[in-house]
Amino acid sequence: MKHVLAIDQGTTSSRAILFDDALRIVTSQQQEFTQHFPDSGWVEHDPADIWQTTLDSCRAVLDRVPGGVQSVAAIGITNQRETTLVWDRETGEPVHRAIVWQDRRTAGICRDLKARGLEETVTARTGLLLDPYFSGTKVKWILDNVEGARDRAEAGKLLFGTVDSFLIWKLTGGKLHATDATNAARTLLFDIAKGEWDAEICAELGVPLSMLPEVRDCAADFGVTDPGLFGVSIPILGVAGDQQAATIGQACFAPGMMKSTYGTGCFALLNTGADMVRSHNRLLTTIAYQLDGQRTYALEGSIFIAGAVVQWLRDGLGIIKTAADTQPLAEQADPAQRVYMVPAFTGLGAPYWDAEARGAIFGLTRGTGPAEFARAALESVGYQTRDLLEAMRADWQGAGGGTLRVDGGMAASDWAMQFLADITGAPVDRPAVLETTALGAAWLAGMRAGVYPDQAGFADTWAVDRHFAVAMEAAEREEKYAGWKDAVARTLTRKARG
Repeated sequence: MKHVLAIDQGTTSSRAILFDDALRIVTSQQQEFTQHFPDSGWVEHDPADIWQTTLDSCRAVLDRVPGGVQSVAAIGITNQRETTLVWDRETGEPVHRAIVWQDRRTAGICRDLKARGLEETVTARTGLLLDPYFSGTKVKWILDNVEGARDRAEAGKLLFGTVDSFLIWKLTGGKLHATDATNAARTLLFDIAKGEWDAEICAELGVPLSMLPEVRDCAADFGVTDPGLFGVSIPILGVAGDQQAATIGQACFAPGMMKSTYGTGCFALLNTGADMVRSHNRLLTTIAYQLDGQRTYALEGSIFIAGAVVQWLRDGLGIIKTAADTQPLAEQADPAQRVYMVPAFTGLGAPYWDAEARGAIFGLTRGTGPAEFARAALESVGYQTRDLLEAMRADWQGAGGGTLRVDGGMAASDWAMQFLADITGAPVDRPAVLETTALGAAWLAGMRAGVYPDQAGFADTWAVDRHFAVAMEAAEREEKYAGWKDAVARTLTRKARG
């Protein structure tokens, strides 16, 4: 029997999941790591924590491989996207903590670039907006604010990478500096039509081309692991950013298919095939995956806070002990209370893109308690998803006609998924394998290694765990959604409101 190891390096934890040759999970290991918040709206990770938790999780799993580590045919990597690292080319030492995708410190840089009239060019070439979310302005900030960093970068002594690049570098013992097309597409530096780094945008941001990794297909040769790490050298054959990996894991290979992943944030992707759809509703045009040199595109809506709002209920307010506590609490909530929680803790993502907005709660009464807070938190995720679907429907006539496939930690909540179906007016399918992000990475690597079938064969293995049909009356749906839109309008900064 052959096995494939999937590395799923996320925002709050690193995981290693071992799949057998029938795409079944054999064993897994997960380690959380510390989040750093040095200033308002700033979020950082220690690169040593990212690496050590990844390495320890992999070793724990590989120690339990049936038949031994020699049976592992390949490694696939999926990762938190946009999170930015800069390290020394010779020593591998980072020059700064990783700046996380949620971080908003570069809002001023983005405003300046917009004032210079650069957003139209950036969007036309990268499919992205000028927002602190993306990697490019984070690299600029590091080079501008770490003493000596810019001189070292211009001398060719520093490397930039998203988390996948950093892990490839570490796993191969510094032998390979590479990324895949989906991660490159999230940097603000990559021309998604030409499939290459954009020299003009890099120059505008002051990012030397010498810092950038080589861009490869999602299923490609990304080197082999240093034998000192796991006792043998294992080929790394698949890489995709977490949301693209989930799209693959959900077998959304046909234009018009949609998936939504509920982790720390929420990310909805709509496969648009070879058609690079330009959004008129502030969605992102991105690369869904690239195989055999052929790019498949997607429209994407990104919500910064989804599962993180449940973490806030637990860690910030202390009204729950575990995420699972939200469902029974939500069921107890007073139906007469209309409490809206807009979780703009680090700004609002699509389709609002208000970096300065901050969270707010509306509709509080003396009777509002933990149950109403829990319900409002779960409902906020459904409302934000509808915002994305409305924008997708407006952008592309092939959107919104089918079932929404869901995954991620919050997808395990029956209450949240039923509300999602009700408020969007679209049926929701939860797959039998919820670990779709890791599954997508594993399939990429295993398909490349000859262990797993092609796209059509893989799609045939997809199975539903539960179907959530729409149960809410249309009038109630629209009334609730109108209340949400009003709450968001009150939360947006004056500039974002126009």
